[in-house]
Amino acid sequence: MASKKKKIGAAGRYGAGYGRNIRTRLNAIESSQRQSQPSPFHPTGRAKRISAGIWKCLKTGRIFAGHAYYLKEKK
Repeated sequence: MASKKKKIGAAGRYGAGYGRNIRTRLNAIESSQRQSQPSPFHPTGRAKRISAGIWKCLKTGRIFAGHAYYLKEKK
């Protein structure tokens, strides 16, 4: 009987390389990095990451610099 497998996610591009724990951590980091973050320019606005350290407010259209991966520090 075939067993059910988990979805691989973004780390699937590495195949079997680097080990399971590293690929699991990579999936957690990249999924939260790709989500929209709260915008500092508008209380209800969201910001999307364009590239490392460059963000764009989706509500106002302003492009600004911030942290490389997240706008707010993770605690």
